[in-house]
Amino acid sequence: MKGLFKSKPRTPVELVRQTRELLIFADLHYNIHETNKRDEEKMLELTKLMRELKSILYGNSESEPVAEACAQLTQEFFRDNTLRLIITCLSKLNLEARKDATQVVANLQRQQVQSRLIASDYLEANKDLLDLLISGYENSDIALLYGAMLRECIRHQSIARYVLESENMKKFFDYIQLPNFDIASDASATFKFFAEYNSKLLESSNYITRRQAVKLLGDILLDRANSAIMMRYVRSKDNLMILMNLLRESSKNIQLEAFHVFKLFAANQNKPPEIVSILLANRNKLLRFFGDFKIDKEDEQFEADKAQVVREIAALEPTALEPRDHP
Repeated sequence: MKGLFKSKPRTPVELVRQTRELLIFADLHYNIHETNKRDEEKMLELTKLMRELKSILYGNSESEPVAEACAQLTQEFFRDNTLRLIITCLSKLNLEARKDATQVVANLQRQQVQSRLIASDYLEANKDLLDLLISGYENSDIALLYGAMLRECIRHQSIARYVLESENMKKFFDYIQLPNFDIASDASATFKFFAEYNSKLLESSNYITRRQAVKLLGDILLDRANSAIMMRYVRSKDNLMILMNLLRESSKNIQLEAFHVFKLFAANQNKPPEIVSILLANRNKLLRFFGDFKIDKEDEQFEADKAQVVREIAALEPTALEPRDHP
């Protein structure tokens, strides 16, 4: 007889709505240092809801995720401010709920509803959430979880571009030097989306995106405070090839911004052999290009930089990786 009175499973929409209600409660009323039994029961229920949401999106030992249920959950999740509430309330959740919430947020970035990534649309309209996630590296309790959420969010091209263009981007140069090894390592992992920067922005089919991306890259690398990052960047042959392709652009604006980054590769006095090899293989083309490369107005600094680049390339000599001696 007991089976007849089992409660009906909650739908994905109901789960999200109940989660939202409890997150609002947590946001407005819950104080982790001043709790009572009723508050604890609500937070325990919130923990269960997070687990159920994760189970729908990822499946469990008994079943695979159901596409329709995932779509319903995703649509309801982004209908109101559930993502904002999760981010702002994360520190009030217990450790288990925090981890589940982070996995839910990560999965939702890849869920499509009617062939659209609505997470991207939501973040476009709520870009301040990216600033909150970046600043989360300053809170050791939630830094790694915020970092994981941020890396999933910047999978969207428009969101990656926003982060790279924001003032908060500069904070990463501080975060990767934090004394807390785990947090510094996580910040470094997030910063590695320079690879994403290359593939999604510098090589974008959109002219405005390419132009803005290469200008921002130059601003970052030419800042003396970022010299260590710059030296790491100019040791990559993939980065060099992308910059050389940008020099071939028909747009003078892109060519000029690309030149400001390319000159860093040429000026590096400790070029890796593979960088030297690429520059040597293209030396004649590069020297011809810079011989004809002019800008619309007179600029003594530009001319001096160009002359220095030409001298560096002309003076290159082949280097070989000598085999290490063995006893």
